[in-house]
Amino acid sequence: MRLRRGSRAAALGLALALCQLGPAAQAVEPISLGLALAGAAASALTGIIYSPRLYCYFAGCCRERPGAYTGVALQEDLEKKLFGQHLVTKVIVKAVAGFLNNSKPKKPLTLSLHGWTGTGKNFVSKIVAESVYKEGLHSKYVHQFVSTLHFPHQQNVTQYKDQLQQWIRGNVSNCARSIFIFDEMDKMHAGLIDSIKPYLDYYETLDGVSYQKAIFIFLSNAGAEKITEVALDFWRRGKRREDLGLRDVEASVSVSVFNNKNSGFWHSSLIDRNLIDYFIPFLPLEYKHVKMCIRAELEFRGYVVDEEVVTRVADEMTYFPKEERIYSDKGCKTVYTKLDFYYDL
Repeated sequence: MRLRRGSRAAALGLALALCQLGPAAQAVEPISLGLALAGAAASALTGIIYSPRLYCYFAGCCRERPGAYTGVALQEDLEKKLFGQHLVTKVIVKAVAGFLNNSKPKKPLTLSLHGWTGTGKNFVSKIVAESVYKEGLHSKYVHQFVSTLHFPHQQNVTQYKDQLQQWIRGNVSNCARSIFIFDEMDKMHAGLIDSIKPYLDYYETLDGVSYQKAIFIFLSNAGAEKITEVALDFWRRGKRREDLGLRDVEASVSVSVFNNKNSGFWHSSLIDRNLIDYFIPFLPLEYKHVKMCIRAELEFRGYVVDEEVVTRVADEMTYFPKEERIYSDKGCKTVYTKLDFYYDL
């Protein structure tokens, strides 16, 4: 049924009203509800049938985006927006799409992202969240924890453990497909993350709650040295960056993180019990990748890409090792502020 402009506006008004009432409104006959809410607009609403899909479109539901299972949109976003991370794109797409396609997973999907600042860890977690929920990080089913903000004091670790368990239990009870993102794992107090170990294990239910469809993503700088060591060895041996495989670095990263006393994963049972599905290495970014970031930011701001500016900004970044100057020591993190110097924003 095609609606005239006025009818479409009235329908939108009804849909928004339904959003405010919530799922309970599903039991109310739509025309009667329209009369109660819109009065004179009822005639324009005749024939409009409320459905959960309409409600979810406006209000947001614990339901994946259409097509999330295919991983097509996720792959396109990663290939278009993430630079120099062929391993990340390949693993993330397979892991997330495969997990969403599994109607009965044995355990939650658990990803641990490792690498230097500015290599794309936060960016990737944002893209993953957007691939599952339209609102992305703003969805009420996506939850972020920052170690220095949410768990700052060593003396309160016992309290944090209880709060963290309650928070995860409550949110998964509300939505089985909840996403939890833990940033700054390298700054988390040792032992704290082990409090959620039961939720990541192979249990069908715990106290009547199933955690098997949830997604946990950990972000950390820990292991970055080992990743750089492997990447630099590849470069010095004349091998292509793109030939670096997950098997070349994943095991050494997990061992490095497990034995790092300055990491929230130090001697963690999550690693010891093999509950983390993938340790995903973010390679240090090269000069050419920094240029890609600059071009993308210029396009995002609506500017014509000026290659002279691109080169000047890339040249202002600092690189390591000192002799070869191959990798940006801050990735693309300061690109955005450096561009402000060249444009009156």
